[in-house]
Amino acid sequence: MSTIEILVLILAVCLIAAVAALVLRGRGGDSVVDALAESEHRQQLAAERLAAMQSELAGRLGQLAEQNASGQARMAEQFQVQERALSRKLEERLAEVTKRVGETLEKTSKQSETTIGELKTRLAVIDAAQKNITELSTQVVGLQDILANKQTRGQFGEIQLNDLVSQALPPSAYQFQAQIGDNKRVDCLLTLPNPPGPIAIDAKFPLESYRELHDASDDAGRAAARKKLGGDILTHVKDIAEKYIVPGVTAESALMFLPSEALYAELHANLGHIMQEAYKRRVWIVSPTTLMATLNTVRAVLKDARMREQAHVIQQEVEVLLKDVDRLDDRVAKLDKHFGQAVEDVRQIRISTEKVTKRGERIREVEVGDDSQEAAEVVEKSAAPLLGAAE
Repeated sequence: MSTIEILVLILAVCLIAAVAALVLRGRGGDSVVDALAESEHRQQLAAERLAAMQSELAGRLGQLAEQNASGQARMAEQFQVQERALSRKLEERLAEVTKRVGETLEKTSKQSETTIGELKTRLAVIDAAQKNITELSTQVVGLQDILANKQTRGQFGEIQLNDLVSQALPPSAYQFQAQIGDNKRVDCLLTLPNPPGPIAIDAKFPLESYRELHDASDDAGRAAARKKLGGDILTHVKDIAEKYIVPGVTAESALMFLPSEALYAELHANLGHIMQEAYKRRVWIVSPTTLMATLNTVRAVLKDARMREQAHVIQQEVEVLLKDVDRLDDRVAKLDKHFGQAVEDVRQIRISTEKVTKRGERIREVEVGDDSQEAAEVVEKSAAPLLGAAE
């Protein structure tokens, strides 16, 4: 029973006593004494019951206190165990996290060092590329200055032609700035045997017309620039056909070298009639790539011509070789004859040795007796064939 229940019980007892007093007061004096006695008796009973209840309450409170103390002790012990386990787990997790963080930091540091090293290398490459770009820009400006002048532009094409020809052919197969006919000089002359004969190569670069075509902003401008470009190239084709195709001196065709693949592609793509007109005039227009292929063909032709020139020498050497072979055959036949005679002699010698062996066996089988004359005759008869064979 709790403290609140005890207080409620006391209040109830007091209330009952007050009610009883009021009732007794109403009944009169004689019954007051009885009522008071009864009330005291009830109060005493209530007090005894209250004391018993208090004792029971004290016992229960002590038991609860003991249970509470033991429970708190168990809870404290459990809390300590859990706290130690939690501390151990936290320490393990903290050590693992610390290890991982250290490994991650070390790995990150290495990666950062590697990345910084690669970045430095790339920056160095970028710096070098920047320098190359700057130098290239300077060279491009210089190239533009060169190409702006017709004379220097012509020299640019001649230099490129010089490089291609000198790389593909031997020095004896070409001449630069060679003279043809009446004081006419061509950029390069391929000295081929007849047929086809020497082939002239002239370098041309109509840059202004090609720039106008490249810079045109509308179809009309491109058409006009393309027409002008075709006219300039056709003029060069006519000049080459008239100057560098000389009957009896050069081959029946010549080459016009364009030192630009883009210009050569433009001709094939949009100026096919110019290419046909050049074919009719037997002027073959070539770019750096097609010129290299043509030079490789020329090199094969030169090699074939040299082989034809050396054909008679090869024939003479073959004839001499055949004579040597005949002489060797005669000597082998003689040697074979000698070998045959030697074999025959060896065979005769073996026959003689066999006879000598047989005669010796017969002599060994003869018994020596008193008749020495008979033995001498046998020996003489046995030795006679041997002496004849020796003679």
